[in-house]
Amino acid sequence: MLELRGISKRFGQRVAADGLSLEVAAGETLALLGPSGCGKSTLLKIIAGLLPADGGSVRFAGEDITRLPPEKRGFALMFQDFALFPHLNVLGNVLFGLAEQGRRGAEATASAEAALARLGLAGYGGRKVWTLSGGEQQRVALARALVTQPRLLLLDEPFSSLDAHLRGQLRQEFSALLAEAGIPAVLVTHDRDEAFAMARRVAVLNAGRVAQCATPQDLLAAPASAWLARFIGYRNVLDDAVAPEHALLLDDAYPPARITALTRLAEGVSLTLDSRWGSLQLTLSAREAHGLGGRLRLGGSLGLALDESALLRFPGDKQS
Repeated sequence: MLELRGISKRFGQRVAADGLSLEVAAGETLALLGPSGCGKSTLLKIIAGLLPADGGSVRFAGEDITRLPPEKRGFALMFQDFALFPHLNVLGNVLFGLAEQGRRGAEATASAEAALARLGLAGYGGRKVWTLSGGEQQRVALARALVTQPRLLLLDEPFSSLDAHLRGQLRQEFSALLAEAGIPAVLVTHDRDEAFAMARRVAVLNAGRVAQCATPQDLLAAPASAWLARFIGYRNVLDDAVAPEHALLLDDAYPPARITALTRLAEGVSLTLDSRWGSLQLTLSAREAHGLGGRLRLGGSLGLALDESALLRFPGDKQS
């Protein structure tokens, strides 16, 4: 449905997009995940038509929209600061998008009120937006976006200003609403948990390029590189593979690894071991820790080996 083909964009010497290509299928939510400065917000603005690309094309439903102005694309954009109008009440904010489409009167009001009710804000129409909580303001912003029945919803860090509990709640609500409406969406975020919870696929960007685009499950099962593995939260990243904790084997018959950090936990012990593969981290249950007795101390050593069959190897790794 949405196709980005060879998108390029520079700001002086900084490369924000380097021949980048991606697709979003009908009804799919694609997350653009990456560190600050990787190009994800720039890409969202190019999709929206707010920023011209230096090269490449943007297509939607088979149509080249690269030079189409934002108001002609039929997309809705949600910002992290909600971008609500303080001089308008809740209903007025939701009606704004419909007015932009030339829809006014009783029918438009009914549509706006239905959108608010759908988001748990029935009866809120007359309230001032600045009297609402952060979560309620975000729901108003989503109602304003959805009531226009956009062809594509663009979400720019939509939950970053909210507390952790509310972020988790709204992620679930938004995902369910988007799935119900069948609206494709592009989500920009630096939060791995947010991307993995809301998106069918995640495009991890680095320095203007796609480091890997896959489902959350495939990203975790087969990260494409050491950089990507570290970025999505893996510990024990080697040059050619990730060593999950179940790949770390302890036994006195194995070569010794020195304990360089030890943290007592309620459920066991967290260890950092200096080994022949570098620094590795491991968490032991209370029972496992008890079985090691006095050897489990800072500066002590434990026999350590890696189960080669359990490593998550990066593409291109050649085994003899």
